[in-house]
Amino acid sequence: MAKPVRRWIRVKELTRDEKTAIGQRCERFIAARLTPRFLPEILPTQWNYPVALHGKWRGSKYSFITRYRSGWEDNAGEEFDSAWVRLDHDEECLTETRFHIMWHRHTGQWFPYHGSATLEEALDMIENDPILQPHI
Repeated sequence: MAKPVRRWIRVKELTRDEKTAIGQRCERFIAARLTPRFLPEILPTQWNYPVALHGKWRGSKYSFITRYRSGWEDNAGEEFDSAWVRLDHDEECLTETRFHIMWHRHTGQWFPYHGSATLEEALDMIENDPILQPHI
C-alpha cells in the first residue's frame, strides 16, 4: 500500500479587521441594493413571510440571510433565519481576498456556484444573477 503524499499549502486567513470591513461592506450592500429591491415592505401573511435581510459570519464563511416571521396560528410571531447564498473565503489565494460563491439548494446542501471571485464580483453576481437572489 502506497504511503499518502503530504504537501504543505500556504493559506491566508482573514484577520478580524478584514472580516469587519467585509461584513460592513456586505451590510451596506444589503441595505442599499437588496432590501429596497426584494423587500421594500413587510407583507404579513397567514404563512411564513420575510421581514428582514442581513448577513452573518460563521468562521471563514459569510452568509446572506433572510429572516422570516411565522404567521401560522400555533406559532404566530416566531422568527427564524434562512440563508440563501454564502461567500466562502478562498484561503489558498495569497495575493488578494477572494471568495467561492455557494448557492443553497432546496435539498439543504450548499452547491459551489462560482469559484474565486473578488468581493465586488461576488456582490455583483448576487445582485444580477436570479439564482443567487433571495427567495421572497
